[in-house]
Amino acid sequence: MDVVVLVKQVPDTESLILIEEDGVSIKTDDIKWVMNPYDELAVEAALQIREARGGTVTILSLGPEKTVETIRTALAMGADKGIHIFDPATNGSDALSKGKILAAALKTRPFNLIIAGMRAVDEDNYQVGSAVAEYLDIPQITQVTKVVVEDQTIKCHRAIEGGTVVIEAALPVLFTAQRGLNEPRYASLPGIMKAKKKPIDTLSLAELGIDPETVGRAGRKVKVASLKFPPERNTVKMIKGESPGEMAAELVKVLHEDVKVI
Repeated sequence: MDVVVLVKQVPDTESLILIEEDGVSIKTDDIKWVMNPYDELAVEAALQIREARGGTVTILSLGPEKTVETIRTALAMGADKGIHIFDPATNGSDALSKGKILAAALKTRPFNLIIAGMRAVDEDNYQVGSAVAEYLDIPQITQVTKVVVEDQTIKCHRAIEGGTVVIEAALPVLFTAQRGLNEPRYASLPGIMKAKKKPIDTLSLAELGIDPETVGRAGRKVKVASLKFPPERNTVKMIKGESPGEMAAELVKVLHEDVKVI
């Protein structure tokens, strides 16, 4: 069973996000970068499938040089090898272009199953996995919470409003991981040491046969007009009193005199 996991490096959700002077991007100098949390679920799912059925787990990622750090994290968890698509011409690619690039890399390698996180916590658009499946012309199953791989088929559970639907498809398939699928393992010290020796292939757009003018900022279908922070929320006013009656009276006073809603 040859499993490929699509992994993205994203800003740590605890990092302070600041807008660049251009108004359409964020400052990246002081950001801590980590593996996308939903991709951690995808890596864990791939490792469990390999442990049950044998085979290999390959990590595929698109991004700048520092993306190798996240690939190494997945290798330390137990994946076998990595593929890093690195080309400055990919900077600024939208979800459709990223799907096109990742699919081009996959077309050159054998696989039975592709797993991705259901979304990335930075752009949060749920689109890259679906785009990859579409470019490869294979079935896709999104937001999976349980998976069973049989000989040449896969059964996936996904939550819907009011219940769960079970979907079965013939391999090869791409599915995206939702919370509840598993609990990702931590990278052990031996795993971290072994990851340093595991192979990572680097690919450029030229090697994938992709025209740089069709991806990156030049190929975007969606343009970012501006980035703005949400408006600041008003501070919370605590209602005090010795008894429920006093607090109720104080609340009515505040709503009438300060908020002016009654």
